[in-house]
Amino acid sequence: MEPEEGTPLLRLQKLPAELGLQLLHKVVDGICGRAYPLHQDYHSVWDSTEWTHILEDITKFFKAVVGKNLSDEEISQQLNQLNSVHQEAVMKCLKSRKDEIKQTLLEEIVGISSAQLKDFDWQLKLALSSDKIAALHMPLLNLHLDVKENGEVKQYSVEMNKEELQKLINSLEAANKVVQQLK
Repeated sequence: MEPEEGTPLLRLQKLPAELGLQLLHKVVDGICGRAYPLHQDYHSVWDSTEWTHILEDITKFFKAVVGKNLSDEEISQQLNQLNSVHQEAVMKCLKSRKDEIKQTLLEEIVGISSAQLKDFDWQLKLALSSDKIAALHMPLLNLHLDVKENGEVKQYSVEMNKEELQKLINSLEAANKVVQQLK
């Protein structure tokens, strides 16, 4: 049975509720560059075709809701046809891993990882809207990155709002702590 359009993760309901959160975390691990879950661990629930679909469904769902920065209410609306146990598992996994998924999406978009970063420069500007010039005061950061790839330095530019900048700073501070521990 194919799920209806607009009802993501409906195939997830075939999985016993107690295994839902574990599977979701394993899929997020895969999204973030670690190992995806193995079909052999779930072969009693899904055949190989269904397995491929469920992995795609979960991956697309998590990337979409994090990429679009949907609110909990908007996410819950998308999950309204799932039973409450599976809805709760999805929300719990998403809340605990949202920043990690967002960082992975940023790396995919920009095409770099923190290990490749060679140098950076930044500028602060004020965003202006043509119909609300006087009322809109949203500071944005233009971050210019010089990234060394295969011996060649490439330049990337990223624009961030205050919240995105704070998350980047937190990620860089965490990475710095790891680097300091390795020294």
